[in-house]
Amino acid sequence: MKKLVLVCLALILALSLSTGCNRQSETFSLKLSTVLADNDPITIGLTAMAKEIEEKTDGKVTVEVYPSSQLGDTGDVLEQAKSGSNVGVVIDTGMLADYVPDMAIYTAPYVFDNVKEARAFIETDIFKAWDKELATHGLRDLSCNWYQGARHFLANKPINTPADLKGVRVRTMGSKVAQESMKAMGAIPTSLAWSEVYSGLQQKVIDSAEAQLPAVYGASLHEVIKYVAETGHFLLYTGLVISEEWFQSLPKNYQEIVIQASISGGDYATELTLEKEVEYKKNMEKFGVTFMSVDLTPFKEASSSVYETMGWSQLKTEIDTALGK
Repeated sequence: MKKLVLVCLALILALSLSTGCNRQSETFSLKLSTVLADNDPITIGLTAMAKEIEEKTDGKVTVEVYPSSQLGDTGDVLEQAKSGSNVGVVIDTGMLADYVPDMAIYTAPYVFDNVKEARAFIETDIFKAWDKELATHGLRDLSCNWYQGARHFLANKPINTPADLKGVRVRTMGSKVAQESMKAMGAIPTSLAWSEVYSGLQQKVIDSAEAQLPAVYGASLHEVIKYVAETGHFLLYTGLVISEEWFQSLPKNYQEIVIQASISGGDYATELTLEKEVEYKKNMEKFGVTFMSVDLTPFKEASSSVYETMGWSQLKTEIDTALGK
């Protein structure tokens, strides 16, 4: 009997090792989407991530990057990921609020004082708990350290205070927190696909837009605006979200490689973004765009009501505590 048990255990071990070897011989492919142009720091970071993954998995996991909404709008790609497709998308956390409502606070107005704080927050237990909850909805947040830049107001008239935004149709992100933030500052939030913002400003479908400089320059919006009010109301840290089902189909060691490559790719993209913000500002100034250094206090005061509107007063206190503030 003892011999029979040992034989059975040996067979199970052999089968397990064989299965593991077979899993390692499988190949996997992933398609990553972003609305940003191919020369944007985020896209460059995604490309670096793809290279790292392919090198470290000996080509067993291949990654293709699709800039400029080539795979479709962000929401459409997110739905594909949720359904189990081998796709991923760079997305602001506000759009993940349908699954984990509190995640939207990550892109709330002036929630962080600087980039360093925003990066540190994703390492806290608060954020890690959100990631676990998101996975129960079929979505895997590989990393949320993809910094796209500080978002400012773009317009064809000076914007010095929130009063200057009264009645102004501002194209903003589709998340509720972004919409509420615009309302709190007096603007009329307007939904418009990013690819249509240029023509929207040109044809006066919208009066203004709010966006980060790398995206502004990549979309050539400096050709159709005269002013940039440097409000920095959102520090746009975005996440790279893929299908939880696809992620779980990977061998464990490949999962770790994909996660680490996403983190390093996001940090690299952030470094590039910080450099490009300076470069793009200079280029836009040469083109004739006026950058306005404004007093942030009125904008912070006006938008502070968003935390109460969204039911986040206590959460904001918890975040400040987690950051040692």
